[in-house]
Amino acid sequence: MRISVLYDVHANLPAATAVLDEIEASDLVLVGGDVVWGPWPQETMDLLRGLPSVEFIMGNADRDVFDRVGGDWKVTNDWCADRLDVDHLTFLASRPATLSFDGVLFCHGSPRSDTENLTTGTSDERVRQAFEGVSERTVVFGHTHAQFERTVDRWRLVNPGSVGNPFGEPGAYWARFVDGEPELRFTSYDVASTAEAVLASGWPHAQMLAKQLREPAPASAAAKFFG
Repeated sequence: MRISVLYDVHANLPAATAVLDEIEASDLVLVGGDVVWGPWPQETMDLLRGLPSVEFIMGNADRDVFDRVGGDWKVTNDWCADRLDVDHLTFLASRPATLSFDGVLFCHGSPRSDTENLTTGTSDERVRQAFEGVSERTVVFGHTHAQFERTVDRWRLVNPGSVGNPFGEPGAYWARFVDGEPELRFTSYDVASTAEAVLASGWPHAQMLAKQLREPAPASAAAKFFG
């Protein structure tokens, strides 16, 4: 089975389009959450839902949008939700927390929570606690936006990285699985023009995202940032 895996797209339409242009024949595209919290929520959802074989799992930022969560990010959550119709929001709200294919478990943050941060610096003991009861040998997650692979006990941990707002080099990170074996991938696209389009989009945090796209922090910084 061939699965192309896109995590943390964050409504970055040019990045998602560039990755899809590089995907060879796949049996499935797996979208790993945090799809619509960004500058082009409707367009990104329509692009991904229009694929011939695609599955989505829940991301914490998607939930913040369809629940219009308050607090510091209320304006942004409302901005994104206002650009989605009832069908988009209902679809997002119905997504499962995990999916399993070919002996691989897909989740957003960890198997027990879509807000749990797993990085290269997470202790083996906390990984064991987060993976308790997981029978799959490979666990794929995102949320922390930095691509890596590591092993703890019998589990292979795979973070495909972020399509839309990564740590690392400017570009889009993702992964391909063939019969359960991962291949970490990177796609270049026109980050400079995308940053300019972000600034013109009206998204409330456009300045922040444009800077992060042009000058992302190194992948090694993710472990410190997320603790």
